[in-house]
Amino acid sequence: MNKKASTARNGILAGGNWIIDQVKMVDVFPQREQLANIRSQAQGTGGAPYNVLIDIAKMGVDVPLSAAGLVGSDLLGEGILKDCKSHQIDTKLLKTTPDASTSYTDVMTEIGNGRRTFFHYRGANALWDGADIDFKKTRAKIFHLGYLLLLDSMDAPDRIYGTRAARVLRDAQEAGMKTSVDVVSEDSNRFSQIVSPALKHVDYCILNEIEAGKTTGFKVRQANGNLDTVALRHAAGALLQLGVRELVVIHFPEGSFARTRKGEDSWQSSLNLPPKYITGTAGAGDAFCAGVLLSLHEDEPLQKCLLTGVCAAAASLADPTCTGGMKPLEQVLALAKKYRPRPVLT
Repeated sequence: MNKKASTARNGILAGGNWIIDQVKMVDVFPQREQLANIRSQAQGTGGAPYNVLIDIAKMGVDVPLSAAGLVGSDLLGEGILKDCKSHQIDTKLLKTTPDASTSYTDVMTEIGNGRRTFFHYRGANALWDGADIDFKKTRAKIFHLGYLLLLDSMDAPDRIYGTRAARVLRDAQEAGMKTSVDVVSEDSNRFSQIVSPALKHVDYCILNEIEAGKTTGFKVRQANGNLDTVALRHAAGALLQLGVRELVVIHFPEGSFARTRKGEDSWQSSLNLPPKYITGTAGAGDAFCAGVLLSLHEDEPLQKCLLTGVCAAAASLADPTCTGGMKPLEQVLALAKKYRPRPVLT
């Protein structure tokens, strides 16, 4: 990374869903009332802030990292706090509560294709509303919040700003921070109600193509499954029109696309990974987000941000857990030389 001149703000504060993933590798995803065999299982990180911060920590760049959110007063919560501290992540704003258990997700991953299905328990995350954060007391440069649509108290209505999340993001911006959001891929019609109000107070919007399409109403996948790049560009433009201040980044299995407030477009194809390389896709989106946020923090050019993102996603795909595959940044970027990017999308 390029060495930056010192600035008043430095570091990344990430808040939202803190989840323990119970990843189970199954031979097939069964129909109802049918049986599937669990061939192996592992426990890992889950949730936007947990995955993003651990990924950045594992990349080994000297950036202060801080956590915000809520876990239960239980063994899973203790494990999350211990894990963060072992990766030098500040946990002063990651509180515990006796009122709910730590959130967890059963991730059923199909052997052979890496497709996964989630069974989620919201737990303590549903209670967190960000009221405990005093943004004037943090020196972090970026506040990343995720996932919208999976944080009950954050998704709750706010009389002035539309949602509680929108108010919290506004407070972060007022304190001088850059803000970033991520959204969960949910099959619902809540996107315009929950996501849109928050975008008015977001500097960096980082979504996948499903989330971008549902938020804006554009169909970014054709009937045959191919990416509709025209609709994708329209979706990015619509997200900016909804209020995103600086940058929209949309990621998808084929790569990523970014559009700035100034109307500059950038494409970056994903790496051409052999099928046997991919052992699970859980966490790839958060890994991409971690790579982009780290590069934005370091004031890298936009194309470098996207390349770091797809390389980080590629590193994640090598492990069935969300963050188990992450490597030091030099090794992450070296994946682009070993597995060349696919043909450029336009």
